Amino acid sequence: MTVSRMTEAPHHDGVHGAANRRRRVLMVSPHFPPDTSAGSHRVRLLAPHLARYNWEPTVVSVDPRDYESRLDPGLEALVPKSLRVIRCRAWPHRWTRPFGIGDLGLRALRGIERTCTQLLTQEPFDALFITIYPSYPALLGPRLKRRFRIPFVLDYQDPWVGAWGKSVGGGRNGRADMKSRMTRYLATTLEPRVVRHADAITAVSEGTVAEIRSRVPDVNNTYAAAIPLGGEREDFAYLRTHPRANPYFDPDDGHFHLCYVGTLLPLGFETLRAVLTAVGTLRDVAPAAFDRLRLHFFGTSNLTDPNATQRVIPVAAELGVAERVSEIAPRIDYLDALTVLTQASGVLMMGSTETHYTASKLYPGLLAQRPLLSVYNRASSVVDILASTCRAPSVHVVTYDDLNRAGSKVKEITTALGEMVTSPKFSNADVDFNALAQFSAESLAENLASVFDKVVHQ
Repeated sequence: MTVSRMTEAPHHDGVHGAANRRRRVLMVSPHFPPDTSAGSHRVRLLAPHLARYNWEPTVVSVDPRDYESRLDPGLEALVPKSLRVIRCRAWPHRWTRPFGIGDLGLRALRGIERTCTQLLTQEPFDALFITIYPSYPALLGPRLKRRFRIPFVLDYQDPWVGAWGKSVGGGRNGRADMKSRMTRYLATTLEPRVVRHADAITAVSEGTVAEIRSRVPDVNNTYAAAIPLGGEREDFAYLRTHPRANPYFDPDDGHFHLCYVGTLLPLGFETLRAVLTAVGTLRDVAPAAFDRLRLHFFGTSNLTDPNATQRVIPVAAELGVAERVSEIAPRIDYLDALTVLTQASGVLMMGSTETHYTASKLYPGLLAQRPLLSVYNRASSVVDILASTCRAPSVHVVTYDDLNRAGSKVKEITTALGEMVTSPKFSNADVDFNALAQFSAESLAENLASVFDKVVHQ
């Protein structure tokens, strides 16, 4: 176990759980800066604000030497130096990859358990928080709860059991294969054993909570709270004082650069096809707008491998619009992603046919203050957020559902694209940033602190 940022545990007076001291929470997040994985941001955003609400966090994460993904020192600079972060070692991926094991949660499971056990033995904590993905560290929740009599909160950044291994997977053309089916089998077997012991469940959307309860009816009475993936204004302030080069496009070349940043999910291809079909239609109905338009897709593979397979270009070529599309399949660093968003002529956000889907970059996308086009399943929480806080022409929202699929919305998407390219506008008057403050990291941390308060008083 190594300690970074703070070399000693803070001083505490009184007994465990005493009212005369700030309460303490042990937060397990295997991914954490400088790791550039998407899972690094959940605790990075929430933990620094908990002290404001009388909760002192200690983060347990993995030693940067054991991350397989790319490291970004700039991302680590966004973590306040006052935040206590404890690092543990994981089995090196070069040892486990030959056996088909790359999951950080599995590689770090023993190290996380040893570190948490040592901390809980030596120091007083009032709550345990474990976020997934990766999912396997959640197995420690019931064990640590039982041994140390500590309330356990299980957090879902993504569903533990989703489409992976059922309708999609690592096989040919993204189909389920033996490994993905086995992963799904383990997930369906392990999730009930863990979630039944949780004193509370937090998740990025109400839809995710509903799906958990449909899979595990035993937890229908377990307290649950939807805490979306929010954003941090200070990240943009840091970028202004530490600007990064944009090697992907020239924002001043007279073209309209519409940028999508994020993974293209297996069940998101229908939405992608609708958007690209609309681009082809734009060529026919508004050729001048089509000539100006440039679509850029970044990080579509969710892999850092520079040889990651492109997902968008083959579809664009099939639909005859590849001349207007570029794709960087490997995931780009967080601050590079913010640079793209702030320099884009417009931001594109696309959802999935999975109704639980919520966009982790929704709040950052709005903070970038660029014209925005969103295409989402009507059941996604993103739609409710945008409908209640934003309006055209700054933000265009196109929705679909199971009856009127994304493919039926091509005309509506074409119209929105034409308006954005022909007359790009963004006005703060079109976005209720006061209402959106509820999705700031600080506000969401307050919600999480309320969950901790509740489980302590149960």
